[in-house]
Amino acid sequence: MPYYECRVTAESGRVLTQTLMASSADECRKALASEGYLVLSVRRDWKTIRSQTITVGRKIKDKDFILFNQELVAMIRSGYPILRSLEVITGRLKNVYLKELLLKVAEDVKLGKALSEAFLPYEKNFGTVYVASLMAGERSGNLAGAISRYVDYARMIARTRSRIRSALAYPTLLIIFAFVLFSLLVNFILPRFSSFYQDFQANLPGITRVIMSFSTAVNAHWYVVPGVVALITGVILTQRKRPDFRFRADKLKLRLPYGKTIWLESSVAVFSRTLGLLLEAGITLIQAIGIAIQSVPNAFLSRKMKDVPDFIKNGEGLSDALSKSGAVPPLALDMIRIGETSANLQGMLGDVADFFDERIRVKIDTLVSLIEPLVIVFMGLVVAGMLLAVYLPIFNVIRITR
Repeated sequence: MPYYECRVTAESGRVLTQTLMASSADECRKALASEGYLVLSVRRDWKTIRSQTITVGRKIKDKDFILFNQELVAMIRSGYPILRSLEVITGRLKNVYLKELLLKVAEDVKLGKALSEAFLPYEKNFGTVYVASLMAGERSGNLAGAISRYVDYARMIARTRSRIRSALAYPTLLIIFAFVLFSLLVNFILPRFSSFYQDFQANLPGITRVIMSFSTAVNAHWYVVPGVVALITGVILTQRKRPDFRFRADKLKLRLPYGKTIWLESSVAVFSRTLGLLLEAGITLIQAIGIAIQSVPNAFLSRKMKDVPDFIKNGEGLSDALSKSGAVPPLALDMIRIGETSANLQGMLGDVADFFDERIRVKIDTLVSLIEPLVIVFMGLVVAGMLLAVYLPIFNVIRITR
């Protein structure tokens, strides 16, 4: 959607210049006139378009979308019409991609579409769960309540993602530092010592000869490393375009020794939280279960659960249907079964999500606590090996010089 540079006159008589995003120049004039400005000129701002295209990624950040929904709930509860609420909030947004999509949504609402219907074409951007929550809120007559429940859901999911990223940040930094240190030693330090020892014709120990040979080979064929990295990157990017790539990659994740339980339990937590949200919003179980399965982050588990709606249509309970899929651990099945028998399925699904979220947090903290000392020990061994390779021959050099 293009940008327009507008010169306007305010009620005080001051001439102002504003940059707005709009579908056309006429739309831009109408928007400014509705705010009480006298429009002097409107022209396309090509410079802003180029700069925004370069600097802003085509991605909607969780915090931006959550903030948008919080403001939307507040304005709806204050009695603002939905269209006016969208226009006011969109005018303040800094995320260009989100702003473009919301302007298109506002255009559809202006044409008479319901809010959920206007968001439906952009379901891949905002998520199936969000569109379903809007639809449920409109059907129940409590749109603000449905969006508010979605905000709580989105906060929990975003908090879990942020916790995982934060936990893995320090080990990742240590690994990068170890790689940089190893590269400096191999490429700059060891070659100098190698030429030094050759001048003295010293009898080098085995560890020194191995490391020196490796350093020499790396320096002579340095282009092999970036070539291999580029080849691997190209293969991954090519394979990612195939429809079954994510399925195979997610299936492989579930075979990793420690990562299996983390990915399995995180998928169960997301599934349970999504299903509980949709049921609480008033969506039927048959409709909600299909949407919840789509929200499962692991494609392999999601495919294993694809027959669950059919099992429920045939009269089976949710716990029995999930048991047949083989994608849900027994503990979660038992908790869901208790929720069904006690007529508190929504509340129990929330408890399942909270329980597995806490288990994931503990396991990630444990994993990080194990990775950190392992990386430090590895760095220590590398440095110790380098020092031995460098200083052991010194004794031979001293003996030769005598």
